[in-house]
Formats: sequence, structure tokens, C-alpha cells
Amino acid sequence: MISSIIIESLKSGSFTFSNFYSRRISRILPALIAVLFASLAVGLLVLTPDELRELGRHVAGSATFRSNFVLLRESGYFDNASETKVLLHLWSLAIEEQFYLLWPLALWAAWKVRFNALALILLLLTVSFVLNITAIKDDASKAFYLPQTRFWELLAGAALAYLNTRYSLIRADAGRNSGQLYGNLLSIGGLALLVYTLLSITKQDSFPGWWAVLPVAGTVMLIAAGPQALLNRHLLANRAMVWVGLISYPLYLWHWPLLTYARILNNGAPSVEILLAAVGLSLVLAWLTFRLIEKPLKQVKGRVKIISLMVLLIAVGLAGQHVYKKKGLPTRESVAYMQPINAQFVGWRWPYSQNETCNRRYPNAELADYKWWFCMQSRDAEPTLLLLGNSFANQLFPGIAHNAALQEQTVLSIGACDPAYPDVSADGLEKSHPCSGDRPLKQKQMIKDLIDKSGTVKYAIIDGLKHAPEPEYVARLEQYIGELEQRNVKVIVFLPHLELGYDPKTCVPAPYRVPVNDCSLDHEESLRIDANYARVMAAILASHPDTRFFDQKALMCKDGKCSAMKDGMPLFRDLGHLSEFGSEQLAKIFVEWARTNAPGLLGTP
Repeated sequence: MISSIIIESLKSGSFTFSNFYSRRISRILPALIAVLFASLAVGLLVLTPDELRELGRHVAGSATFRSNFVLLRESGYFDNASETKVLLHLWSLAIEEQFYLLWPLALWAAWKVRFNALALILLLLTVSFVLNITAIKDDASKAFYLPQTRFWELLAGAALAYLNTRYSLIRADAGRNSGQLYGNLLSIGGLALLVYTLLSITKQDSFPGWWAVLPVAGTVMLIAAGPQALLNRHLLANRAMVWVGLISYPLYLWHWPLLTYARILNNGAPSVEILLAAVGLSLVLAWLTFRLIEKPLKQVKGRVKIISLMVLLIAVGLAGQHVYKKKGLPTRESVAYMQPINAQFVGWRWPYSQNETCNRRYPNAELADYKWWFCMQSRDAEPTLLLLGNSFANQLFPGIAHNAALQEQTVLSIGACDPAYPDVSADGLEKSHPCSGDRPLKQKQMIKDLIDKSGTVKYAIIDGLKHAPEPEYVARLEQYIGELEQRNVKVIVFLPHLELGYDPKTCVPAPYRVPVNDCSLDHEESLRIDANYARVMAAILASHPDTRFFDQKALMCKDGKCSAMKDGMPLFRDLGHLSEFGSEQLAKIFVEWARTNAPGLLGTP
């Protein structure tokens, strides 16, 4: 245990920072550099530009041990599936290295001023654990990725290391009668906690939070039981487990990229046979890394090795940053032929969510607390056309703002909540969610104040409504339409569009992949939406006869068939949101509809 080494060397007076960090570099970097280079090389061959751009960002983050911060920034509603992130697992290595960057300094300082090391450990552990419990309620992603909310797990090991150096807590005599029961109970109890956690925790459970106590306690108990405990001696110390232990670090590094690439190339969850092959290959690569890289480098001493490793790490980090800055190298030979298609897949980086013009004109004091927010304006002027709703309203922006027939309009997409959402959320959303608490009410009031102050808004498009609205939902929608009409705003309601439900990249050509979907959409769902909104339209028109309804499914459905492709191009950028191409195509259909139903939109406002 690393904390044991630090404590023992402090006691003996042999501790030096240069020696400690040199040992960390020698231990961590060789295998890490190999995996980063290999992951990037494979990505250059098989990944689409948006996928490679993300990988480049992650390589750069991994090379600087800040993967946890990179992943935290990406987390949220629009984040890509974790199963498609080749270097996702390196968040834990980043936190570990952040800890061991600071921990020797803290222990050394405590030792110098004769502050009790155990008191320091317990103090920091308590603070970190409290931050974890507090953060899990407000923002589970921050609780998961931030170092200050995870350090307590490493400090639990440090506490055990300290107690062992002072009181020989880890029992070497567990095989004797005096220690046998103690050690056996600890090891069995520790393993039981680990197995229980593995079998009990689900994706719906907040982690780390209180759940993390179980695996941490289980691990501490297994280590504290000592090597002579029955379970440790016969299970954890057998030759197979010892061999896995020797290659455990390179195995940790290799396994996730292989499993992820298997999923990407399979365009979905791979078969059991492919998974087993990936696991087998990860074992082989881990063993080769141990034998051909780690073991030989252990024999090399001196500064040259440390400097060489640092240079290689910087090189791979810069390579990743270059790939990221060049937007995934879309002109690569393997993907150049499908540049127009690939340009539609932007991942979570939708360029039309915010711009400086909008944020300057309509500042939001809570913006720093939001995971996402939409504030996009077509020009620096008072707005004439509002796009109101959630991300499904915001996806309309590029098509409407760039359509030549609508150039007289100053388009503003603002807000993040479904207009028919309750004024106060009862869904238990995290505080970082822009529609949590009373934020829906605040957003509605902000929009009404904006309309009143500008005096220029003539039209509002509402989008992002439920496919199957209940009566209370329809009543809130009617109320909101009424509030807009009271301000002389003409309302156009976009009926819900069909959602794809799977990654659109699985139905278009890509290097080394075979499309597994035909990009068809559920026509039956289209009929259900029509039936549900026939009642909604009747109810709203009875009290608000000037409201107009636009059926955007015309973009996707024709002659009883619905498709997510048009003219060989994808209409979607992810499972449910329109691509820029899809937005532009929808705007063309909308303009033709508006010539009859909202002609004022097409002239001078």
C-alpha cells in the first residue's frame, strides 16, 4: 500500500519527494502510454470524426490525469453513452493520481509539525465523505467525478496503513489460534460485502453516496484480514489470482478500450463470443505489457527513464489534443467519402445551444449551476420569433434562423423546460437540472418579462410536448398559450416528432462496420400521436381559436412509412434530436406550411 510506504519512509527519515514521484512515474506511465497510443491508433482507423474527436479529448485528458474533469464536463442529458467512450475508465486513475500528488505533501507537513497523522487522515476522510453525501443529492455526476468527493475511499486505505504501521493491524499471525477467527471473519465479511454490492446496486442507485461505503469497507476488511486468513490464503493467494495481480494494472488499462471498440464496431451490444474474445485479448495484452514493457523498464534506473517517459506522455497528449482541435480529422481516407453524413453527428457538442449575443442580452444568474441551457439568438436585435420549450424547441434554431424566407425574423431560442411542465417540479430532479424546483416558473416569468419589455415579439413556436399528454398537462399548455396571446403573440404549436430510439450511426456506412438498422421509424407511434393530439387540438382551439398546429412528422413520414433518412442524409444527430440537416429540411416544410397558415412570418414582422 502506497500510504504504508510513505509512512514507513517518513519514520525512517528516508522519504524524498523526488524518489516518491519518480517511483509513481515508473509504475504508472509505461503501460498507460502504450494503451493511449494504441487506442488512438485504432481510433484513427475505425472511428467517425465525432467519435475520434471525443477520443482525442480523452487522450489529452488522460495524459494530464484530468479525465474525471473532462468526463464531468460532458455529463448530462446530451452525453454520449458511457459504453462508447474508449477511455472512460481512466477517470479513476486520474483521481488516484490527483490524490497521490497531494497526499505525500499533506503527510510530510503533518509529520514535520508533529500533527497526528491518524487525526489528519480521519479529519480529511470525514470532510470528503460529507462532501460526497451532500453532492450526491445536488449533482450525482459531481459526486462521482470530483476528487474531493472520492478521496475518502483512498483515505480509508491510508487509515488502515497507518494503523498497521503503528499497531500491526493486518494480522500476519491469522493462521494461529489467537488470530485465526479474527482474520477469517474479516475476510469472509469483506468478501460478502463486495458480493452483496455487486449483486444489489443498480443504475438507478446514486453512487458513490452511502452505497460506496459497502465496497470500501469490504476491501478494507479483506486487506486487514492478512495473508494467512483462510479465504485470502486459498482464494486470493492461489497461483491464478497472483498472476492476475501481477498484470492487474495493465489489465485495468486494456480491458475497457477493447470492450468499447467491440461495441462500436458491432454497432451495439456484442455477442457473448465477442465479449469473451475481448476479455481474452485484454489478458494477453496485459501479460505482454507486463513482460515486454513493465518488467524490462524496472531494470532501467536513473533520470533518462523518467524524462523519456514524460516526453512520451506529453507526445501522446499533444497527439490527442491535435485530433480534438482538428475535429476528429474528417478528411482521413477511411471516412472522407462520408463527410456530409459525419458532419451531422456532433455528439453532445450541439453548436446551437448558446451564443454570446443571447447570453449578453438575457443573462441568467443561475447559468453556472445548470447542466444545460438554451439561449441562442440569430442577430443582435429585439426578438420577433421565439422558440419555446426544451431541447426539441432548440433543435429548430439552425433551420429556422438560416432559412432565406425567414430572414426578416430575429429568432430567439431560450429556456430549457417543456412549456406545459409544472411550475414547481415534483420529479425529484437534481439541483443542476434546469427544470428542478421552481425553475420552470422562473423561466416562464423571464420569457413573459422579455416579451413585455421588448414589445417586438409577434410569434412563438412551442415544441417539445409529450407524446401522450394527460388532462392536467393540456390544461397547463392552454394556460401558457393564453398568457402568450394576452401579450399579442401568435402561437404555433409543433406537434411531437417521432424519435429514433437508437444511435443513427448504426444505420449509415462507417469504417469496418455493417449497418444494423434500416433507419426506419415507428409509424404506429405516429398514429398514436395523431390520435392523442386530435383531442388536444380540439380542446385548445375551443378556447384559443387563433392557435396554429404544425405536424412536423411530415418530414419523416410518407405513404405510411417513416424514415430517419432523407436523400441519403440523417435527419437525427442522436436518439431523438434532429441533426442540422434535419432542422434545415423541417424548416423548408414549415415555410411552405406557413405560406397558408402563418403568412405574417414570411414578410416584414
